[in-house]
Amino acid sequence: MGRGKIEIKRIENSTNRQVTYSKRRNGIMKKAKEITILCDAQVSLVIFSSTGKMSDYCSPSTTLTKVLDRYQKTSGKRLWDAKHEYLSTEVDRIKKENDCMQIELRHLKGEDITSLNPKELIPIEEALENGLVNVRAKQMEYLKMLKKNERYLEEENKHLRCILHHQQIEIEGNMRMEMENGYNTQKGRDYPSQMPFAFRAQPMQPNLQENK
Repeated sequence: MGRGKIEIKRIENSTNRQVTYSKRRNGIMKKAKEITILCDAQVSLVIFSSTGKMSDYCSPSTTLTKVLDRYQKTSGKRLWDAKHEYLSTEVDRIKKENDCMQIELRHLKGEDITSLNPKELIPIEEALENGLVNVRAKQMEYLKMLKKNERYLEEENKHLRCILHHQQIEIEGNMRMEMENGYNTQKGRDYPSQMPFAFRAQPMQPNLQENK
């Protein structure tokens, strides 16, 4: 006897429901991989369980974004609003610009230029020459700044030397004045001991006064 037909309805028992989900999910994933290989089809599959767990599969030859974009163009249904479409376009444009800049950078380094014709080499040469001129101008500007700073430091050094010289002269002058004041003070202290002898010398000749 063959298997009876299974009624398709929600499985009430949570354990049985989870077991059935796992078996059916694995079966769908297997079928998606098989049809990709056997029929060279582009398949994108996304499954969410009742608990929110996601399972997905996408053919190696494509991506989920490409499949959705293709679906939108083919079906005419708008999956993205204008803002998302604009952002997607901007991302693509920036990626292309970045690729072009990477190629130009390699050319400026002298890489991957064997396939370029003479006309394509001219702008590269001009860009290198302009870059060299700008680099030399920047170097000259840097050297001028260094010389300016050097002159400023020399003037500052001269100024400091002048201040130091004046301070030394002032210190030496103060030292001489202190030494002279000390000498005069000491000399003044010696004079009083000699003065009494000068005044006492007059009474030593009383006879001169009597003879007169």
